[in-house]
Amino acid sequence: MPENQNAHILIIEDDPGIATSLRSGLEREGFQVTWKDHGEEGIAFAQKHAPDLIILDVRLPDGSGFDFCRRMRTLKLTQPILMLTIRDDEMDKVLGLEMGADDYVTKPFGIRELLSRIRALLRRAYGDYSSTSSDLLYVRDIALDLSQGRATRVDRNLNLTPTEFRLLVYLAQHPGQALNRTQILEAVWNMDANLMDERVVNVHIRRLREKIELDSSKPDLLLTVPGIGYRLAI
Repeated sequence: MPENQNAHILIIEDDPGIATSLRSGLEREGFQVTWKDHGEEGIAFAQKHAPDLIILDVRLPDGSGFDFCRRMRTLKLTQPILMLTIRDDEMDKVLGLEMGADDYVTKPFGIRELLSRIRALLRRAYGDYSSTSSDLLYVRDIALDLSQGRATRVDRNLNLTPTEFRLLVYLAQHPGQALNRTQILEAVWNMDANLMDERVVNVHIRRLREKIELDSSKPDLLLTVPGIGYRLAI
């Protein structure tokens, strides 16, 4: 993975004005940028070229960005996805996270806010573990390879997104400890908890349970601690 400033970003946005402005701003910061104005074209490009991060609009000419986000995750595209929502709608934000997005920005947005979120996503995805040794962390029968950013169970890849992987690693580094949502937000998202909605944690916990629990409706590994947050059972 190159330095964050040289990362390849795919923009999937049908508004030429927004896309052109985004592309210009990101290229000025040293990013490599590709723009696609339809979801299907964006997915095809992502499969072939594996960009480091995807900016995905919620409303596209050939379908919903939510559906395209879900399809990308189904296709095992695990790079960070930042969704652009049209309004400050809580349902849009939560639905985007449920479909597999890592973060969201509401239109209209400032380039500084967008750059901050992009860099945080890239750090979470590639920055912290890429230069570590190949030591493993174990969560029962799940092996977490810190050098590869990969989680496996009996040689089966669990296909965690970078954010899900960081979340599981953070919990694994504090086994049995009850962690509140503020702690999790600041450690995993690398952002001030005041700038983030705590429901982001809830959604990612739910997604992570679906991938690591034998029965996500009856979790026995990733537990809720009422009135506090979550803990990883030991």
